[in-house]
Amino acid sequence: MIRLLGILVSLIIVATVAVAVTMDKKGERKDMEETMTAKAIFAGGCFWCMEPPFEKLDGVHAVVSGYIDGHKENPTYQEVSSGTTGHTEAVEITYDPNKISFAELLEVFWMNIDPTDAGGQFVDRGSQYRTGIYYLNAEQQQLAEASKERLGKSGRFDSPIVTEIVAATRFYPAEDYHQDYYKESPVRYKFYRYNSGRDQFINRVWGEDES
Repeated sequence: MIRLLGILVSLIIVATVAVAVTMDKKGERKDMEETMTAKAIFAGGCFWCMEPPFEKLDGVHAVVSGYIDGHKENPTYQEVSSGTTGHTEAVEITYDPNKISFAELLEVFWMNIDPTDAGGQFVDRGSQYRTGIYYLNAEQQQLAEASKERLGKSGRFDSPIVTEIVAATRFYPAEDYHQDYYKESPVRYKFYRYNSGRDQFINRVWGEDES
C-alpha cells in the first residue's frame, strides 16, 4: 500500500512538471510571436483615408488611427483638429516583417499622399494634416530617407518632396468612433473621400501603378 502511494505521488509530480514545462513552452512561443511583429507610424492627412490602403495588405495585423508629434498629453480630436496641440493625424501599423517589409509599407504610403504639400493634404488644411514618417529605430530612418530621396529623383513630381521624417514620439489612439471609419460609416466616408480630391490626385499621378 505504501509502495502504491509512492508510485502515485511520483506520477503526480511527473505530470505537474510536464504541465509546467508545457506552459513554459507555450509562453516562449507566445513571446516569439510577439517579437515577429513590428510597428510603423505614418501621417498622410485625414487618418480615415490612411487606414484602408494598409489594412488590405497581407502581413498587416492592425491599423490604428491616432495623433502624434504634439505637446499635449491625451489630446482629443477637437483639440488636434483645431491645430493648437502640435499633433498630426497619423496611423500606427502593426505588421509581420516576415510577410511585409517596412520598405514595402513606405511604397504604399507614398502612393496615397501628396508629398509635395506642406500645408496639409487635399481638402484638409493645417499642420495637423501634414505628412510625416515617424521612425521607431535607425533602420526605419535610413529606409525612409533613402525612399524619399529616390522619390525626389524619380521625376514623378515637379515640386520638392516635403514629407517630414522624424523620430516618433508618443502615439495616442484616436477616439473609438474614428477607428475603421470607412467600415463603420461607409456612406459618409465615401462622400468625404470623393470630395477631398485625394483619389483624383492619386489617379493622376500614379495611374495604373496605384496600390
